[in-house]
Amino acid sequence: MRRLIVQMSMSLDGFVAGPAGETDWQLRSRGEAGRTWIKDKLHQAGLLVMGRKTYLTMAAHWPNDTSPLAAPMNALPKAVFTRQPSWKPEGAGTDEGSESWAGAHVVHGDLATEIARLKQQPGNEILAFGGVNFAQSLAASGLVDEYRLLVHPVALGQGLSLFGQLPAAQPLDLRGTTLFPSGVAAHIYWPAAG
Repeated sequence: MRRLIVQMSMSLDGFVAGPAGETDWQLRSRGEAGRTWIKDKLHQAGLLVMGRKTYLTMAAHWPNDTSPLAAPMNALPKAVFTRQPSWKPEGAGTDEGSESWAGAHVVHGDLATEIARLKQQPGNEILAFGGVNFAQSLAASGLVDEYRLLVHPVALGQGLSLFGQLPAAQPLDLRGTTLFPSGVAAHIYWPAAG
C-alpha cells in the first residue's frame, strides 16, 4: 500500500503561511542543501497531490522553471482535488514538462475516500506538496502516514497552521531530523502507534 506524505515548510512558531496565505518568508532561508533534500524526496514519489489553487500556481510556474527541482516536479503524475465539479486543468503551456500538468487527474469525490483509493494503487509514495487548506484537510482526515516539516528560522507571530483543523490531539513520533546550513531543519514525523 502506498504511503501519503505531507511535505510543508513552516515557521518556528508553527505557521505554514502568514495570515493572508503569504509564503514569501520561505525563500529567505532556502539553501542548496535544502533544495537537494527536496529533490531527493521528489524522486521517491510516484504521485503529487494538491488542491486546485496550488495546482494553478504550480502549473503556471514549474513548466517554465529551469532549476534542478523543475525536472522532477514536471515529471511526476499529478492528482488535483477540487470541489468544483466541472473544473478541468487547462494547458499549462508548451514548455517541456507541461504535459503532466495539463494531464493532471482531477478528483471531485470525498477526500478521505479518494485518498484511500489512491493509497491502494500500486506505485511509489503519494506526496502532498503545498496548499494550506488541502494540507489541513489531509491532517484532519487521519490518513497521513508521514509529515516532512521544513522548519525555517523565522517567527511570523500569526498565520495559518497545518494542524489548525484537527478534531483531536494527534501524537507524532519524530523519525529523523536533518539540519541545513541555511538554518532550516527538516523533521520527519509519523503518527504515533496506538
